[in-house]
Amino acid sequence: MPPLARYPYLYVPGKSKEHSKPMPIQATSKIWHNGNLIPWEQANIHVMSHVVHYGSSVFEGIRCYGQPKGSAVFRLPEHMQRLLDSAKIYRMEIPYTLDELCAAVVDVIEANEVAPCYIRPIVLRGYGEIGVSPKGSPIEVYIANFPWGKYVAGQGGADVCISSWNRLAPNTMPALAKAGANYMNSQLIRMEADINGYVEGIALDVNGLISEGSGENVFVVRNGVIYTPQLGNSALSGITRDSAIAIARHLGYTVSEQPIPREMLYIADEVFFTGTAAEVTPIRSVDRIVIGDGKPGVPGDRSSSQGWKSGEITRKIGDEFLGIANGLKPDRFGWLTPVKVNAAQPASA
Repeated sequence: MPPLARYPYLYVPGKSKEHSKPMPIQATSKIWHNGNLIPWEQANIHVMSHVVHYGSSVFEGIRCYGQPKGSAVFRLPEHMQRLLDSAKIYRMEIPYTLDELCAAVVDVIEANEVAPCYIRPIVLRGYGEIGVSPKGSPIEVYIANFPWGKYVAGQGGADVCISSWNRLAPNTMPALAKAGANYMNSQLIRMEADINGYVEGIALDVNGLISEGSGENVFVVRNGVIYTPQLGNSALSGITRDSAIAIARHLGYTVSEQPIPREMLYIADEVFFTGTAAEVTPIRSVDRIVIGDGKPGVPGDRSSSQGWKSGEITRKIGDEFLGIANGLKPDRFGWLTPVKVNAAQPASA
């Protein structure tokens, strides 16, 4: 492969191999619905359900990782607490406790015997009323799990852009709620990036400061200090974001949550995404401006670990994150919930 130019090539329609990567759902056997395990094909809603017309849902994305022996869900209580918080913001009364929801996740994974996997709990307003007011529409809770691979494409780092679509202003829709309706904005960001040949877009907030990707939090490294937008910049309170901050501080790095101007991305030493689906994904370029020397720290990649320290911080955080998630390093933060399923792809050093 030729060396990466300072300004990567312009997108030629039909020539990109990495953007718009299909991610089909692989059906499993059971889905948890309102306290019962039902067949996958029976997990249906009516076309006149409130959620279909008004986007009235909140959800989570969680990963279960293969361990050397068995499997484990990563930060399950934190994810389900955020689900409860999102529902509370939208006045959706979930008739299950935190412990009951966590137990339901374990139940559906063990019933399907699929690990590693992605887990999708969703709370929605169902069939009842057609008006904007959700009163009279029942609350439905579903939890599904299925195999799912890499979310952000890009071997050797992702090439991303600043989106023309801003994140929502704080007084329009609550960014702290992981709501289905918020992801209409995310779809615009992702589709715009895709059609222009990037694998992802980064949105700015209403004040023109860095907010987040379409489905990821953003971190910037400069002069050994790690920066990430504060939640007031319309960024989701990411579980993986919190994990990366905890790991970075454990490793001795300074982490600052603060407003970050757009141009900070261009002059950064390293930039990376975090998210349940994205995990820790290094960014190679922003707006076709290469980050650092264009050799981002890909977690698990040792081919470039000798002779320079390019991407060192991203790589260290990613390695620690994946090491803990896959049971290859001590669960020093108490983040893993074991499940009784032998992983189809057991973790190995």
